[in-house]
Order: sequence, then structure tokens, then C-alpha cells
Amino acid sequence: SEEYAVILSVLQRSLAADDRRWTRVAASIKGVTEETTTGVHRLYEMQQQGTLLFPAINVNDSVTKSKFDNKYGCRHSLIDGINRATDVLIGGKVAVVFGYGDVGKGCAESLRGQGARVVVAEVDPICALQAAMDGYQVATMDDVVGTADIFITATGCFDVITSEHMARMKHQAIVGNIGHFDNEIDMAGLARRADVRRINVKPQVDEWRFADGHSVIVL
Repeated sequence: SEEYAVILSVLQRSLAADDRRWTRVAASIKGVTEETTTGVHRLYEMQQQGTLLFPAINVNDSVTKSKFDNKYGCRHSLIDGINRATDVLIGGKVAVVFGYGDVGKGCAESLRGQGARVVVAEVDPICALQAAMDGYQVATMDDVVGTADIFITATGCFDVITSEHMARMKHQAIVGNIGHFDNEIDMAGLARRADVRRINVKPQVDEWRFADGHSVIVL
């Protein structure tokens, strides 16, 4: 992703100036905390690989975090973020939530509370069944890519929404990520397309206009 590329560039310059700097920094760290589901998975991977250099506290799996902040915090912040960024009327629109974990549940609930018709895309059959039992339509991206108005990713996975998907979306569809990494939406692939022009609307809100005249708004 663009942000990750910037981080790597900064680290490369730092190591070129002093290749022992981060070794010294790691030795002085007493511990770290991680409060996201995907981030905790990454830390466990590092521990298994022997690359975790200091203790890490798994805050995310505390019940008072994962069962409250993930669901109820996101239920509040998603609508607040969309309203501040776009000021669109959500009622009556078709909104797709990718992932029906705790975060996805909160997102779906908040969008339905605003009057949107919510569709859930979920690869896990148990979570998909939960979504169906909660009254949501369960569908795939290909089922809804050309008709939905709002797309929200909450999976922690890679390339959930690709540039090819965005090329097929309706005019001024809103695309946003509330998951852990910004590569849930393929922004790097979108930026590489010669047929797309980026127009900055306001901080953290960009309109990406395709050659055919349609555009998507990425938060």
C-alpha cells in the first residue's frame, strides 16, 4: 500500500544512516500492546517465527474490548465517518458490509439504523448464517458490485475490493475500509490505472474518476 511504502522508505533511510538503531531501540522496549484482531494475529505469527523481540499484551481479546469496542464503537464511528466525509443521505441506499465479525455486525446494524438496505458478503458459513438470521441479505461481491451505493470492508483480508470492482461500480459509489489494513481496498492497483484520475475532495476523501465518466468516492 501507499502508506506501507512510505514506512519502508523511512526505515531504509534510517538503516542507511545507522544500521543498529532499531536493534538498540528494541532492546530498550519493555513491551507493547495491540488492540486490533488482525494486529494480534500478526504478533502471534511473529512469536511463532521467533521474530517478536519484546513482550506484547493482547488487549484485543479482552472481552471488554473485542465485544464492545469492535461492535458498538464501530457502530457509532462508521456512520459518523460517512456523514462527515460525504454528507449523503444513507436512508434508502444499498450498503454492502464485507465481513460479519464483531466489527461487521456493528457496521451492518448502524447502516440499517439509518434506513439503508444492508447486504452482507461473508466467506465464513457460520458468520454468513448469522447475518441471514439477523435479517440481512447475504450475497457475493459480483452479485451487488453494479447496484450498491456504499461498500464497507471489515475483514482484515487482502484485496477485498479490487480496482476492477471499482471500475464496475455505479457512479459516485462510496467505498471505505474500517478493517485493520488499508490493503483491503486495492488502492495501489487503482493508482496504477492509466484510465483513472484522482481528485482530492477534502482530507481523507478522494474521488477517483474513470475514463468512462463514472467515479467512486474513497474514504
